[in-house]
Amino acid sequence: MVSRLKPEKSYLVPAVSKLFDILELFEREKSSLSLEQIYQKVKAPKTTIYRILKTCVHRGYVAQGPDGLYRLTSKPKKICFGFAAQSSDMPFSEIVTSSLKSAALRNGVELLVLDNHYDPQIAVRNAERLVKENVDLVIEFQIEYSVAALISDKMAAAGIPLVAVDMPHPHATYFGADNYRMGYTAGEALARYAIKHWKSNVTWVLGLDMEQAGEFVQNRTTGAFNGIHTLLPDLAIESFVRMDSRGLRDKGYKLVLEFLTRHPKDRGILIAAHNDTVALGVLEAVRELHREQSVAIAGQDCIAEAIEEIKKPGSPFIASVDHSAESYGERLIALGLSILRGQAVPPYNFTEYKMVTGASLRANKAQEDRAIEGDKKRDRA
Repeated sequence: MVSRLKPEKSYLVPAVSKLFDILELFEREKSSLSLEQIYQKVKAPKTTIYRILKTCVHRGYVAQGPDGLYRLTSKPKKICFGFAAQSSDMPFSEIVTSSLKSAALRNGVELLVLDNHYDPQIAVRNAERLVKENVDLVIEFQIEYSVAALISDKMAAAGIPLVAVDMPHPHATYFGADNYRMGYTAGEALARYAIKHWKSNVTWVLGLDMEQAGEFVQNRTTGAFNGIHTLLPDLAIESFVRMDSRGLRDKGYKLVLEFLTRHPKDRGILIAAHNDTVALGVLEAVRELHREQSVAIAGQDCIAEAIEEIKKPGSPFIASVDHSAESYGERLIALGLSILRGQAVPPYNFTEYKMVTGASLRANKAQEDRAIEGDKKRDRA
């Protein structure tokens, strides 16, 4: 008589044992099963079974049909997302890309990353390549509204779900900034600065826009103007000027350098930049003309270089809106997986944001210092 050696129970992982019980049940039944049917035949809490099934669906070992029934797949396939990044030369884009790579690795998702190089034609070619690669879902991060419909159409024709980052694409799920509200927040910060430091004496309000990104993205400037006008209602409409910066540092520099040169004696100039990259270009122009005392700048994104500038006492770069770029990856992966599982997702998924100023940075630093000092006291005790 042959006997099997039984492993000690202390070495067994109950959840893994239940996983194999479920897979073996599928093998025996040779049919699709409901959660209730599996629960009746596998001795485990229903919540445990449900979580195991969802994990198996995520990893490709089990499929769930529109009727809700589960079946064993004959050929497990790792999920692959395609990501077309805005540009490796843009700090905000690089933060998003890094965040997405880390989240994909944590969630067992293969990620094919391409670089759009801030170029619409490259973005179209990248979209075509992602279709050829037969990825399961595409995350598109490009800001040229002129090619958005073309990219969306290519994905729709291939049956590939599309998530658009920071600029809506037709028929795509949107993920990114609530541009109007973020712009409004920046506008309020600029207006409060003028009220406190210039006694509300403002001559010009410049909005450095991104016309190629379309109306939805330009709402960031619209929001900034409205935020300023709410707190400074007496400002004439002629004081508000929009300029197309294309989101680029050198373009922001040239536009503001030319404007300040044309208005050499004007003081009280508020500038709402589309992003920190543009804001830093504006800052270069302001310093080159020695206009630091008469200009206040607010950006968007809170990239590292901008934060270091905001920390400096007396800097005309007074604020930036933090878009929580580090959180993009985890939320994008979760959103993509929900879409592939057939779950209902909102058409617009907005990121969290907060205003960052010199005062808020100093307050955070003081809080950190107090915490460190408290730790030191406890260690000495």
